[in-house]
Amino acid sequence: MGGSGEVGATWALIAAAGSGERLGIDRPKAFAVLGERPLLAESIDRLDRCPLVDAIVVAAPPGWEEPSILLAEELVASKVVACVTGGATRAASVAAALAEVPDGALVVIVHDAARPLVVDAVIERVLGPLGEGFDGAVPALAVSDTLKRIRDRAVEQTVDREGLVAAQTPQAFLAPVLRRAFSGDLGGATDCASLVERSGGRVAVVDGDPRLMKVTTPADLALVESWL
Repeated sequence: MGGSGEVGATWALIAAAGSGERLGIDRPKAFAVLGERPLLAESIDRLDRCPLVDAIVVAAPPGWEEPSILLAEELVASKVVACVTGGATRAASVAAALAEVPDGALVVIVHDAARPLVVDAVIERVLGPLGEGFDGAVPALAVSDTLKRIRDRAVEQTVDREGLVAAQTPQAFLAPVLRRAFSGDLGGATDCASLVERSGGRVAVVDGDPRLMKVTTPADLALVESWL
């Protein structure tokens, strides 16, 4: 596979190793059918076409590396420069992909294949704060539902949603900051921003996109397909 990958480029990592058990399918989530092609195809195609992205690394489901490579070739996704084996956790998958990024890279964007409808406008928004003194940026949506903390099915507390947002991907980081965050303990990390925050990095929040919903259930898949 060929790609730009020049020093100082913006690299995008696609975390695509999820099992997809809740979808009830016999293959990894990244290869669930969305429209007429695998779910993963949407993220590869959109990131490959984005002028803000210079190179792409895919963290594929274990055993599905070759189909992932073939998919990129079928899409003529010339920016895909590597396909690595994903790990048991999302953080492990991102770490494997991050190892493929050259030392000279300035920016790393991390995206979940489970959020297929990524658009250039969101990528542009998460890149903006990196030139304003922030170490990273995440797209997010305001929380509109009432939140409750429960134990054994009983409500313990109604959580004040003031100041709460729901984070999405793609998330963008200064490459050295992300490397430093991933050199420590990866336990309990639900996204890359949490690791950067844990290591002392400053992360900005920008407007997300309701269509960047995460595909988890068959109903999610059907809804996203209706938006294509």
